[in-house]
Amino acid sequence: MKFMKLGSKPDQFQNDGDNIRYVATELASDLIINVGDVKFYLHKFPLLSKSSHLQKLVGSVNEEIDEIRIDDIPGGPTGFEICAKFCYGMVATLNAYNVVAARCAAEYLEMYETVEKGNLIYKIDVFLSSSIFRSWKDSIIVLQTTRSHLPWSEELKIVSHCLDSIASKASIDPSRVDWSYTYNRKKLLSESENDPLWNGVMKQQTVPKDWWVEELCELHIALYKRVISTIRAKGRASADVTGEALQAYITRRLPGFSKGAIRGGDTLKYRYLVETITELLPTEISSVPCGFLLKLLQASFVLGCGEPGRRELMQKIAQQLGEAAVDDFLIRSPNGETALYNIDIVYDLVEQFVMQEHTDCSLGPEFYAGKANVATLVDSYLAEAARDSSLSLSRFLDLAAMVSSFPRQTHDRIYRAIDMYLKEHPEMSKSEKKKMCRLMDCRKLSGEACAHVVQNERLPLRVVMQVLFFEHSRTAAGGGGDHTMPNLPGSIRALLPGGSYGSSRSATTNTDDDWDGDRTSEELKSLKVELASLRLKGGGGAEKAGAKKMWSNENSSSDTSGSLEESGCTPSRSRRRPLS
Repeated sequence: MKFMKLGSKPDQFQNDGDNIRYVATELASDLIINVGDVKFYLHKFPLLSKSSHLQKLVGSVNEEIDEIRIDDIPGGPTGFEICAKFCYGMVATLNAYNVVAARCAAEYLEMYETVEKGNLIYKIDVFLSSSIFRSWKDSIIVLQTTRSHLPWSEELKIVSHCLDSIASKASIDPSRVDWSYTYNRKKLLSESENDPLWNGVMKQQTVPKDWWVEELCELHIALYKRVISTIRAKGRASADVTGEALQAYITRRLPGFSKGAIRGGDTLKYRYLVETITELLPTEISSVPCGFLLKLLQASFVLGCGEPGRRELMQKIAQQLGEAAVDDFLIRSPNGETALYNIDIVYDLVEQFVMQEHTDCSLGPEFYAGKANVATLVDSYLAEAARDSSLSLSRFLDLAAMVSSFPRQTHDRIYRAIDMYLKEHPEMSKSEKKKMCRLMDCRKLSGEACAHVVQNERLPLRVVMQVLFFEHSRTAAGGGGDHTMPNLPGSIRALLPGGSYGSSRSATTNTDDDWDGDRTSEELKSLKVELASLRLKGGGGAEKAGAKKMWSNENSSSDTSGSLEESGCTPSRSRRRPLS
């Protein structure tokens, strides 16, 4: 930390209790100055010779011992005492923590060059420009202290000089940054000693682009906003690094943010924090991870943030929805609602993603590649949301339908979501199950999923029949056989979906004509056994053997309570590594 010593005489200021300060000399005090609760017993000559303001105040008092009050002096007793010591020529040390108080107090006392050459204002300004504003850490400390001395620190341009100093240093090439001024050298030494090639000399460290992020987290949010805005105005820091800075700041300042569970505290303070971070988000797409944006959105709901900022945030999320992970998508419902997850928000986000295709003509190939990721995300989300017994069928169907045309390699996840919903809603009617199963393309189920379907008694039996048929067709085709299976029994052929027998062009359960409500359950079960025996003859024994290990918590064919093993969704952009 930079410092400057003023004066050369010994410090003769002494205390008499908590609220009295005096100068220990043989000369009696002839001036009493009250600053707040502190009373200073001083002498006129040294003070009046350097302070124009005190000259005016003392000249208006007609008493033998002059006593004046200056309660409105910026910097309070601390700032005034530094000015008084300077007037006496006593030693006083300026540093980043007290220089603002001294400078504002000197301005109040009018300690200008016109009063005396080499006065305090001049000396402090030289110290600020030659030392403080050239130091990264001191500039941050001084900026933080300016909050206690407004509006003086603003009018004297101390705030603006700090902002420019910090922003300029954060914007320079990292290769020009001195690591020792930004990182803990003890940690660097420890890392060097753990290096098997260490020869007693601390290894040279490469300064990362985000070297400045952590230390700015100490700033108050109002000052932090101005620093980030100034950095962005200079245009030399990348959007990714700015995004990293915002993540680091809110994670440090908002308890529970990183876990997606905001803890109690000052609601107004935290609301302003979230709204400010949202406002500062870079405009560049993917400059911050989608998972971070979703946590920010959840925090905005919990804290009751303004609607305009929330809409803008949702638009940003929609633009990079393909990067999201399902865990980040599980936004809790507001307190007082019965639903576990806020599916309405997810619906709005997916709807905005879909609308981009109709409203934005500049979409690149990454958008269309992201459609498959969004489909996977929605399917996985529905599988989790389906565990909530209060989730309505209409909301489930509406959300699933929005991505029904999106490309998928398999339909395993949507099948898992369907099965989970059926498990949690056993009261569903046949027509409701029919609507739900239309979301699934039987041809796009994996062998493991098909084996699970065969044992799943929650599904309509017709769906089971169709899955068995398509699996048998696929097995027969793979073995060089005729996948149309012309010798199927007529009773089974009648159950197949329209157009699928003898053709592979129509293989979904998507039309009302595919459903037959006249057959009894016993008849359908016998047909299931009949077709299963045909499937085994075609080489499906291996799939049947693998059915036991498809869903980890499945115990019997009568209770398919398990779930297909989930593979991870497209991961979000890697987070910034810790910097301490």
